[in-house]
Amino acid sequence: MTTDKKFGNWGGSIARGLDGLPAFKKRLAGKVRLKVPMLMAGALGMALWVAGAPQAQTALSSLSLNTVPVPGPSQVALDEFIVDKNAAIQLGKALFWDPRVGSDNKTACATCHFSAGADSREKNQLSPGLLRLDGSFSPNPDRTFQVGIGPNHQFASGDFPFTRFSMLQSNQPAQRMDVNDVASSQGVFNGKFESLNVTAKGAAADNCLYTRDPDNFHLGALNSRRVEPRNSPSVINAVFNFRNFWDGRANNVFNGGDPFGMRNPNALVWKNEAGILRKIQVSIPSSSLASQGSGPPLSGTEMSCEDRTFVNLGQKLLNQRILDGQAIAGDDSVLGEFATVRPAYDALVRRAFKSDYWQSPNVVRFGRVDAQERRSMDLRRPVPFSSVQEERVSQMEANFSLFFSLAMQMYQSTLVADDSRFDQYAAGDSSKLNEIERAGLAIFQGKGKCINCHGGAELTNASFSNVIKQRLESMVMAGGKTKTYDNGFYNIGVRPTLDDLGVGGTDNFGLPLSESMIFATRPQDAARLLGNGFDPGKYTVPAVADVNVNGAFKTPGLRNVELTGPYFHNGGTSTLMQVVDFYNRGGDFGRDNRENLAPDIQPLGLSETEKVSLVRFLLSLTDERVRMEKAPFDHPSLCMPNGHLSGVSPNGINAADATLCLKEVGRYGNAAALLPFLKLSPLSH
Repeated sequence: MTTDKKFGNWGGSIARGLDGLPAFKKRLAGKVRLKVPMLMAGALGMALWVAGAPQAQTALSSLSLNTVPVPGPSQVALDEFIVDKNAAIQLGKALFWDPRVGSDNKTACATCHFSAGADSREKNQLSPGLLRLDGSFSPNPDRTFQVGIGPNHQFASGDFPFTRFSMLQSNQPAQRMDVNDVASSQGVFNGKFESLNVTAKGAAADNCLYTRDPDNFHLGALNSRRVEPRNSPSVINAVFNFRNFWDGRANNVFNGGDPFGMRNPNALVWKNEAGILRKIQVSIPSSSLASQGSGPPLSGTEMSCEDRTFVNLGQKLLNQRILDGQAIAGDDSVLGEFATVRPAYDALVRRAFKSDYWQSPNVVRFGRVDAQERRSMDLRRPVPFSSVQEERVSQMEANFSLFFSLAMQMYQSTLVADDSRFDQYAAGDSSKLNEIERAGLAIFQGKGKCINCHGGAELTNASFSNVIKQRLESMVMAGGKTKTYDNGFYNIGVRPTLDDLGVGGTDNFGLPLSESMIFATRPQDAARLLGNGFDPGKYTVPAVADVNVNGAFKTPGLRNVELTGPYFHNGGTSTLMQVVDFYNRGGDFGRDNRENLAPDIQPLGLSETEKVSLVRFLLSLTDERVRMEKAPFDHPSLCMPNGHLSGVSPNGINAADATLCLKEVGRYGNAAALLPFLKLSPLSH
């Protein structure tokens, strides 16, 4: 089977994709408009897109996601590290759902990804505009909350959309009412790591010095939990992304220690070679999920007190029983054998990983220099780990970032939702879509232009199968000038460009996050920095002024989108109909962002009937296994913070948490179905 998809003859096109992507990308060979459409997902050489170019024809059967190989490193690459893939998946699932990964023992990876892979909590989920820049591209954060009461606000349907117009079809700035807050996920309190708190009875919360939050996350005299500056995307089907995070920060090459791939050649790991413990460089291609997994555990907003290292996390967890205090269903599809008798994390590491990376009797002297070889995913932080003191640690503790991140990749690679009604329809069962849904599919491909960015069976141009063939592409802007961009990343006018540069920003090494900008500014280093077979010979080096990446964000896939609201990178819309309204009027800031705007973001002229049909089609993309949490989407029990109790504090500094608890679910799923955000109708404006 080939992964060379063509985009298809489904009957239509969609009104611009969900988490913020343009809905139209047409290609030309060179500068000559084709009479016969090119392959949307993989024409060789630089391809151009222009509003109104025709779509390519593709067999409907190739649009079923189960026809696409799951991306990932080669078996040869994995064999260097992993000896038991099943044990690695078990380790990854246990770590993903364990709140002790958080400094506070209340924040698991799953805390922000527990509902269809996303976060459906409704209280204390608001962040101000912290990523805003001024006209000189210097930080200009807005720390003022505008929605409701700010921190600890309980979302209501009337809060959305965050940007609205006096006339639904209009995108005239004079008719716009707007707030720049972000609906996202509550993380941790503002604090600095001091020491571990591990005893014979278990691993308690880390000892952290908590101080007044500098970004206005507080309720009177008490800190509230910090909230991430971008909406939490679903981890389900994230394995199909070439890069992960909204800004592509999770590199396609994993370096063993942080999200930045070969941009950071110093993220070394310790290997036992012929009895000698050496630090070596790791470069694992096709591993953006591992790069992504290495970020949140040390984030000072998401999961950790600042300056905690992966060594500290390994010291905390390795001797602990997996998911201690949580329930595992006896028929859990991955962890069922551990429902009653729990191994320690170090036992799973030994079972899963090659002994060269954990068995050495030699002690590692780990200090500040070693810690600073890794970089935090928090782009607003100064140089981290300045207070780390040298200590003697085991090889397993020293390499915990390697084990943690690869295990996360192995587990998340199993979270593939490829059995929606649409997948079944594409595979040949014509009864799976009704007349209205088929009409919506036609709009998806045609008048709505959605397929132009949500292309291929993955329903995203940011997919591995699409990007690996064409990393950089060109678009003809509204004024006729050709610009280069990162394939799958677009500015669609969700927010003003300077509110958040997205992939137009820089990493913690001062390098552009954008592959196009790396190539424009450092073409001689591009192959090394970008990795995964990047071939500079395929592309012409663009002038910096001809790179169009500011305010651009990764195109999300659309499966299960019914269940993953709120939508876009700012979480500013609560229903699918609000998303369709956004595209139908040509974006909320389409006029303001015209210098960077994807050229097909323009009014679509969809009628109310057409919009309803389009939403109905999007509902056919839900995999019922996800809705009912059946394997592989079953999970252990989990309790998580869910806003704060008014005026109550356990320590006089931080507000007390209210708690939401989930019961464990086995392979046959839950009795109750997952519901859309705020339990709103997807058809509600």
